[in-house]
Amino acid sequence: MKPSGARPSAKPGPYRRGVRFLRRRWPVVLRLVLWSVLETGQTFLTGYALAHALDDGFLDGDEAVGLGWLGAAALGVVIAAYGTGQVYRAVADLVEPMRDSLVRQVVGRGLREADGAAVSRLTQQVEIARDTFAGLVMVSRSFVFTAAGALIGLFSLDPLLLLVVAPPLLAGIVLFVATLRPLARRQEEFLVADEELAGQLGVVCPGLRDVAAAGAEQGVAEDLDRGVAAEYAAAGALARWGILRTVALATGGQLPLVLLLATGPWLLDNGVTPGALVGALAYVTQALLPALHNLVHGLGTSGSRLAIVLRRLTWDPPETAEGSGGSEISAASVAHEVSLASEVSQGDAPAPALRLTSLTFAYGPHAEPVLNDLDLTLARGEHLAVVGPSGIGKSTMAGIVAGLLEPDEGDVRVYGLPVRGEGAVGRRVLIPQEAYVFTGTLRDNLSHLREDPVPEREMLAAADVVGLAPLVERLGGPDAELAPDELSAGERQLIALTRAYLSCAPLAILDEATCHLDPVAESRAERAFAARPGGTLVVIAHRISSARRADRILVMDGANALCGRHDELLERSPLYRDLNGAGEWGSHPSLALRDPYRVDPVPRPGLPGDRGHVVAHRAVGQMEAVRDLGDRRAAGGE
Repeated sequence: MKPSGARPSAKPGPYRRGVRFLRRRWPVVLRLVLWSVLETGQTFLTGYALAHALDDGFLDGDEAVGLGWLGAAALGVVIAAYGTGQVYRAVADLVEPMRDSLVRQVVGRGLREADGAAVSRLTQQVEIARDTFAGLVMVSRSFVFTAAGALIGLFSLDPLLLLVVAPPLLAGIVLFVATLRPLARRQEEFLVADEELAGQLGVVCPGLRDVAAAGAEQGVAEDLDRGVAAEYAAAGALARWGILRTVALATGGQLPLVLLLATGPWLLDNGVTPGALVGALAYVTQALLPALHNLVHGLGTSGSRLAIVLRRLTWDPPETAEGSGGSEISAASVAHEVSLASEVSQGDAPAPALRLTSLTFAYGPHAEPVLNDLDLTLARGEHLAVVGPSGIGKSTMAGIVAGLLEPDEGDVRVYGLPVRGEGAVGRRVLIPQEAYVFTGTLRDNLSHLREDPVPEREMLAAADVVGLAPLVERLGGPDAELAPDELSAGERQLIALTRAYLSCAPLAILDEATCHLDPVAESRAERAFAARPGGTLVVIAHRISSARRADRILVMDGANALCGRHDELLERSPLYRDLNGAGEWGSHPSLALRDPYRVDPVPRPGLPGDRGHVVAHRAVGQMEAVRDLGDRRAAGGE
């Protein structure tokens, strides 16, 4: 039993775990060290053999001795190449067990905790860790043994050479080591800022239509600007620390070369031979400078990256939905203005809920207008259904009314005020076909469009009216956590509908927002919106039953748009008669209508006497006789 107040032991960090990992595999580490000694010999011969080839051979007039020393240096290169091959084998024996251990930990976490990032960790982060660890072992080992061979060679040639080269080399290494920890922190801050910005974009981008419909562009842009600024600041701090790394490289690798050249005359006057001076230059340029360059860029960048990836893979607990709450900008925190629209009067009478005047819109300057000179007035509390073939402009009109699109010509007024501008989002709410549900609680999703908290009693009453109550009960209440991918398309639509129902916007626009519901659920939701106190409803209809429930119906047929009641349109609109027979048309291509003889295809089987012929616009059930068409030819070849 732990004594009172005792702290649980902290998990060891990645560096301690790394040391423990290497200690358990000491035979492999020992083999790596022994094979690396061959590279030390080759580095030693790089300057030592060259110095003696000059002093004892070529400068002394004995070419055979000079060639012999150069041959020894070449033999050292061959032996070192064999040792390097064995070094790679030893490194593989270190790296692969580390990778296997990481894979086991990632898979175990994924099974225990349903880690959603397990696939990314397995396919990317584990491979990053393996490759980075292998690179770090190679560059660190290479620098240690290369520096040892070069310093031993300098001392063997003349201690004065070591006195000139060692101090700046040591200063550069100390400066580099001093920057490792702060540089790693800056790099992690940059990665965290980058991940947070990516998380913000991942939340905002799927909901851009909702953001635009709610007029929250400015608030979302400000939040994203803060994310971009945070990443920019982190990148700037990382770059500033990177300057110190460059200074360390210049101090430890290039300053010794400058000092050797500057002190060359003094060294020669104090007994250093020309060959020894050339050998020292070879040590610096061919051994120390490349090894230090690899160490600075390898350990400085890859080392901090490895530490970060290892913490994420093995020691950082996965963020829970409750603890993390998503990124700083989540869909639930997008600011929506939902105040009720004030009464705007035109004279003594209140302004209509919606007025479209000479509305024209085309997708491009050379495209045919989708909407052409459309006029429409919708009274407060009225229920309008909009019907027409796919592609005729129904969703375009809904987008213009919601402020998502700007018309080329004409004017749009919602409760007497412009569709865009201050307070516009408080006057209309759009529910699109693809319902937007974000990760969080059901309560957060339903109160998304309300500035103040929604009382639970009001929330449950709205859910019951719209038809969401069974889902609320199944999930366990308003505080249940939602996983959007686990909901069906119809369930997401019911959540979006209830959210809009709870909003204070008096004009609701359902853009095929019930297409994934069955007819009974669709009828219940639409009747709830139609009966909402003070509410006005526009439905982009998916089924003919939606049109029959409406007070008026707008039939969109290009330039021949008609608006009226169901019985009126059956008499006046051939297109509406065809759509009335089709039953469901929201997601199907339109039929080829408007035959020059006013004869349309039979919309569906079941008409009296139907044998696949065509029917004219006469009384229902009246069959066209053979040879009764305008050109006196038989229908269907009869």
